[in-house]
Amino acid sequence: MTLLAVITLFACEGNYQNVKKMSLSDGAPIAEGKNVDFKYTDSGKLVTNLLANKVLDYSNLEFPYKEFTNGIKIYFWDKEGKKNTVTADYAIQFDQTGLVDLQNNVVVITADSVVLNSDQLYWDQKNKWVFTDKPYKIRFKDGSYNEGAVGFDSSEDFTTFLSRKNQGVQLVDKKNLKDGK
Repeated sequence: MTLLAVITLFACEGNYQNVKKMSLSDGAPIAEGKNVDFKYTDSGKLVTNLLANKVLDYSNLEFPYKEFTNGIKIYFWDKEGKKNTVTADYAIQFDQTGLVDLQNNVVVITADSVVLNSDQLYWDQKNKWVFTDKPYKIRFKDGSYNEGAVGFDSSEDFTTFLSRKNQGVQLVDKKNLKDGK
């Protein structure tokens, strides 16, 4: 009798999983969040605060992702506690690759007063790298600026910045030039 009960229990569990899979429409999200205020801490310190009006979770798909259809605002705090802000009208985060695609009215403001504007920005979380193939405008803390027509690649803190085709104003401190030239 016990053996029969155990077999029935496991058979029901398998059927439950199949019914659960069938209840989801093809391509439908497994979850939906509204007015999301996600806080990530490390050793008791707030590191990231993500705010979004709507999040669709597609972690049930073969290539899982999260979609932020009504915009996103993210605050990051660096090791010194300085706040950086990223906003976009739309974003999608791919779970397996760690790539985030920010689109439409993307604005990045760093704690060091660097301001970046673009229509699209990719953020590679694993490699701590940001890039775009779209036009962009960036203003650095010293007042210099760069307007690119084709895109750029950069470390996420903008200490390494490689522009593909641009124009702008670069301020140079003559004291640091070799031989005053």
